Amino acid sequence: MTPKRRRLTLALVALVMLACAAALMLRALERNIVFFVTPTELAAENSRINQRVRLGGLVEEGSVLRSADAPGAAFFVTDGVARVGVSYSGILPDLFREGQGVVVEGVLGMDGVFVADRVLAKHDETYMPPEVAEALKRAGQWRGAEPAP
Repeated sequence: MTPKRRRLTLALVALVMLACAAALMLRALERNIVFFVTPTELAAENSRINQRVRLGGLVEEGSVLRSADAPGAAFFVTDGVARVGVSYSGILPDLFREGQGVVVEGVLGMDGVFVADRVLAKHDETYMPPEVAEALKRAGQWRGAEPAP
């Protein structure tokens, strides 16, 4: 085998190993990726059923039903256009209340109810994710100041 052919073989083996390492990293990261959606996007896409997502919007006024015997609540998250029912069975954050921004993480069930295992409440829309703020602006529901760059 000539030196030129040996270098070419070594380069091809290194390239294949690099491609395998990249594929393994992407596969491992795929399980940790959580997409962010608004209620309008979630209602429009049936493909999100049983897929882990973050849902952001405002807690709809008059929609919070707290359980008397266990921590948790059921409520609606809205972006002014659509609304999604959310069920949560943990302790709600102190800042959680109707009319405030919220981001919930979980899965959309076959029955159309979003089962959350994590609730993040914001004290106003200033700290809301840009996607939610943009959806609220499009719906005419934006009540906060412009977010800082």
